[in-house]
Amino acid sequence: MTATETLTTGSATPRRSERRVVEASAKSHRRRGKVLLYIAMSLFGLVFLFPLVFMFVSSLKPDAQILQDIDSPMAFLPVGDISLDNYFGVFDRVPVAQFLFNSVLVTVLTVGLGLVVNSMAGFALSRLQWRGRFVVLAVVIATLIVPFETIAVPMVYWVAQLPTLVIEGGMVKYDFGWLNTYEVQIVPFIANAFSIFLFTQYFSTIPKSLDEAARIDGASWFTIYRRILVPLSGPAFATVAILTFLPAWNQYLWPLMVVQKEELRPVMVGMQYFFQLNTAWGEVMAYTSLITLPVLIVFLIFQRAFVSSIAASGVKG
Repeated sequence: MTATETLTTGSATPRRSERRVVEASAKSHRRRGKVLLYIAMSLFGLVFLFPLVFMFVSSLKPDAQILQDIDSPMAFLPVGDISLDNYFGVFDRVPVAQFLFNSVLVTVLTVGLGLVVNSMAGFALSRLQWRGRFVVLAVVIATLIVPFETIAVPMVYWVAQLPTLVIEGGMVKYDFGWLNTYEVQIVPFIANAFSIFLFTQYFSTIPKSLDEAARIDGASWFTIYRRILVPLSGPAFATVAILTFLPAWNQYLWPLMVVQKEELRPVMVGMQYFFQLNTAWGEVMAYTSLITLPVLIVFLIFQRAFVSSIAASGVKG
């Protein structure tokens, strides 16, 4: 080995060592960064969990102990006089089963019909070429700035004038007015501007070459929507399902205005039963725990698709 080769080999060895040291330092730095990030995210998550923990724990305590523990960490711990009496009291005070059935029925139909109607509208706005579609999309988006409270009273007037069929004495009769019905809680909320906009944006990210290939094979536009767009848009459907589920389940003002029959009321209207005369805080916490569990279950089921849809919208949209 010549002197030049020896010098080159000797200089390469320190360079490799230095590179390894730098790589090890970078890995260690990234590892520490991830640990700190996970710790920060865990603490941030605990902040959001505190209200839920307080609610579930308080639902097991009597009112006197809830007020006694409110200013101490004991409010978040299931200690003391723990029992299920508040849950039994809830079922004695309000028809919880009927309220839950009403909310589940209204929510499922609103979400299911909304997915079909809004996705088809988004398909028409994003994939079909027709004059004025951008104007229609702009009008749809513009409706997002209109608060529901400003149109609630006019909507009550119009739903009271709508025709309907009723069954009396085994006979079907023609009448007017949707008040005190299930359809008045469902139909006005099927079409949703934000859901249409989200579907339009998501469908726009799917290559239109798929449509052209399907059209060459003789597929109709509905077949393209059903066989191509829908299977490729699972995250968008999951996101719209969650965003539609939450307001449908949490409806309070609208059912309070249009539904007077107790057997048709949803769970949120049932909250007012607990604030008459002396407020039973333990029963309030038990009732809110019962109506919060379905929301948590739905979110846990769809959270992966929800996050992936938001990420895809941020990258492609």
